[in-house]
Amino acid sequence: MNASLSNAYAWPDAEGRFGPFGGRFVAETLMPAVHELEAAWDAARADPSFQAELDDFLTHYVGRPSPLYFAERLTEHHGGANIWFKRDELNHTGAHKINNCMGQILLARRMGKTRIIAETGAGQHGVATATVCARFGLPCIVYMGAADIERQAPNVFRMKLLGAEVRPVTNGRATLKEAMNEAMRDWVSNVGDTFYIIGTAAGPHPYPAMVRDFQSVIGREAREQMLARTGRLPDACVAAIGGGSNAIGLFHPFIGDEGVRLIGIEAAGHGLEGNSHAASLQGGRPGVLHGNRTYLLQDDDGQILEGHSISAGLDYPGIGPEHAWLHQTGRAEYRAATDAEALEAFQLCSKLEGIIPALEPSHALARVGEIAAEVGKGGNVVLNLCGRGDKDIFSVAKHLGVEL
Repeated sequence: MNASLSNAYAWPDAEGRFGPFGGRFVAETLMPAVHELEAAWDAARADPSFQAELDDFLTHYVGRPSPLYFAERLTEHHGGANIWFKRDELNHTGAHKINNCMGQILLARRMGKTRIIAETGAGQHGVATATVCARFGLPCIVYMGAADIERQAPNVFRMKLLGAEVRPVTNGRATLKEAMNEAMRDWVSNVGDTFYIIGTAAGPHPYPAMVRDFQSVIGREAREQMLARTGRLPDACVAAIGGGSNAIGLFHPFIGDEGVRLIGIEAAGHGLEGNSHAASLQGGRPGVLHGNRTYLLQDDDGQILEGHSISAGLDYPGIGPEHAWLHQTGRAEYRAATDAEALEAFQLCSKLEGIIPALEPSHALARVGEIAAEVGKGGNVVLNLCGRGDKDIFSVAKHLGVEL
């Protein structure tokens, strides 16, 4: 590991900034709550008993470590480097979101908070939040865009079955951005007893770094598993990106390893040439949204545009500030995949590997072949399979014109 490279990315700074990105841009009424959260997080991560409790739940409740699987048939199909899946879709609840939710619910209990709120897009974060709230007996309110409620009906039922109240949001495009807006409004109004479990590596400091740290279990495990299976580190790590929590969780433990390429795949929607995509790094510019400065999809007047993706979990019009920093400095590479390419990869993985992926990692699967070709035979590429496709089968069937 390159110590100087690791030190160069030992972010955020004391103000929560990753270079020019991140920070705390919140209403004055929220600033005490943000500072309270930062102090609680600083104390918890320095407390060995907190990490021990979290590790115990990750092992015996979540089911970690998740396997590292050699995708032999997909490797043969593409003909390049060996392709490995970090199988976080096998976690309890079916995605990586539970890693972060378990960490944040333990922190909420440590802080004495008695009411939990969350936002969700694809529903996996909402399901994970509802799950940990059920486990610890805390009331849970999940804000979800009306459009996402319609296309993610199985997850809406799961949340309700777990005891959560799902509040539809009808503003704007009624998707993830609007859901996060409503959750922030709720938090402002109920700061005394409420803990907001943010689902991605965005929001005001300390959320981006805190979520990253909870999700970094993915990369730490992948690192150990690759060394055990192959005797060396991977040549590339690949993950889909919306807000970016699964990607930064995989990337962060490898940042100091200059020989490991870090490659994020954004949602190109109907194509990057128009406004029907959610690729904020490819088609956006810096601005402020949801408490942090990062790359955002904006019009000429700075108004936030609506992101589009076939995946409800990737249509956020921004990206976590650490990804913006990794992009600007060149430590990570960012590409994009269209809806059509993700659909094709969804079907290919299902047929070749017997694994039905979520539409989110299907975007990464759409680019893994070209990345494997660049790395070449004998190399190794790790792809974070961050969610399973149960939630997406009805949506995919509709797009493919299949009657169920």
